[in-house]
Amino acid sequence: MQTQANKLQELVKEGKSSVRKNTRTKYIAITSGKGGVGKSTLSANLANVLAKNGYKVGLFDADIGLANLDVILNVRISKNILHVLKGEATLEEIIVHVKKNLILIPGESGDEILKYNDQFLYERFFEETKVLDDLDFMIIDTGAGIGRHTQLFLEAADEVIVVTVPDPAAITDAYATIKVTSKVKPIIHLVLNMTKSAKEAELIYEKISKVAVANIEGLSLNLLGRLPEDKLIAKSIKQRTLFSDDAPNGAASHELKRIVNNLVYRLERKVLKDEEDRGFGSFIKSLIDKF
Repeated sequence: MQTQANKLQELVKEGKSSVRKNTRTKYIAITSGKGGVGKSTLSANLANVLAKNGYKVGLFDADIGLANLDVILNVRISKNILHVLKGEATLEEIIVHVKKNLILIPGESGDEILKYNDQFLYERFFEETKVLDDLDFMIIDTGAGIGRHTQLFLEAADEVIVVTVPDPAAITDAYATIKVTSKVKPIIHLVLNMTKSAKEAELIYEKISKVAVANIEGLSLNLLGRLPEDKLIAKSIKQRTLFSDDAPNGAASHELKRIVNNLVYRLERKVLKDEEDRGFGSFIKSLIDKF
């Protein structure tokens, strides 16, 4: 019987050549309706699984107000992207090489990232972003909620993943995020975290989808997968490690690989039809132009 890991490795082999030939990085924004639902944990572990399977992956901490991927990844940072935009550091100086194929671009715990409009500094910044042109994926850990800054990142991303948990308040907030985001993204992915079973995840998805279909015209809501309620995940968070490293064959990692399989399959199909060249510089520019 074919395992999830084998399936992912096959997808990598089948699609990797086309990804490499097309220099367009795929931008995956991960968001949530409220904090505390595991959004950043999913971002870090999803990026880790992609990197372990041969993709070159960047993690961009865009959670304005609560940038914390450095804590989750147990790495030290001294400067972040705001220092680059101010001209106080180069992009290469702030990039953290977490492990093979995985880098972190530290964000700023404040609302200043999109406020700088010095043309000279921007031109220098865009030139520096060429060091990221070989990335296959950029995973963007956005802020929670429906704030303007978060929406800018969601609009600029290729794919949007909304994370929620089996809690009425979290589900209500997730639906609000889906509704607002649907104005710019006709296809939105959903990941259910801290679930007791696949059946529970399906039931929650069906309820959200039913309301969405009735009230949001033209939206396609896709259940990308679920993560279980797992003590190993909680333990890894406390230890500042990644559960996908600590227990690669555990239940949580198994379900995460399902999520990655579904995501990679969708993007590998899309990449063949998409010839647009889009590096990190043009991605940031698209944010600034809308701000």
